[in-house]
Amino acid sequence: MVSSPDAEHHDDVGEHGGRLRSFRHERGNWASYVYVAFRPHEELWEMLDELKSVARKHGVHLTTAEEIHVSLSHTVILRHHWIQPFIQSLREKLCTTRRFLCVADLLKVYVNKEKSRTFLGLEVARGRQQLLEVVSGVDLSLQEFHLETFYQNPSFHVSLAWCVGDMAKALQGACLLELQRVVDDFEDSDVLTRFYADTIYCKCGNKVMSIPLC
Repeated sequence: MVSSPDAEHHDDVGEHGGRLRSFRHERGNWASYVYVAFRPHEELWEMLDELKSVARKHGVHLTTAEEIHVSLSHTVILRHHWIQPFIQSLREKLCTTRRFLCVADLLKVYVNKEKSRTFLGLEVARGRQQLLEVVSGVDLSLQEFHLETFYQNPSFHVSLAWCVGDMAKALQGACLLELQRVVDDFEDSDVLTRFYADTIYCKCGNKVMSIPLC
């Protein structure tokens, strides 16, 4: 069972590095999202350090992402009693989905809807069609609970680092070209930027549930 959150919660942006919640915390509501895990090799952190160093030269101070994954849904609100039925629905929709290889080697800059955070991510090239098929199943489950479905034409990506505010302009152009060269020239980058989608995860609050693919 998932434990209940505190009855009252004061959201202090200082506790989140200046980040803002996009919705109000309420008792019995669970911020939830579906994703594929990306399990980085140790050398990826070396590459990321180089990327952060390049970004600093262009006036952008990036923070390493706490959770590195590929999102397959927006963050939605699940009521406590919806969680297990929602997970069961996901299992049914994805029961025949086979595991597959993904390669994410193209750097892109993303800004969230609120313009409060900017992300540096690696876009998935190989494996995109399979991810779209997974999202179709996830969307069906979301629709059963009258929840928002994912983007119509998503850019699947692994978010490596972020900063507060809309810093897209500073990271584009010459900066992005220099950042991409770091990835392209990094030893074993072809290994660091590939991963297998063998399990779909759903995180509800601080609980993570897994759905293995066949």
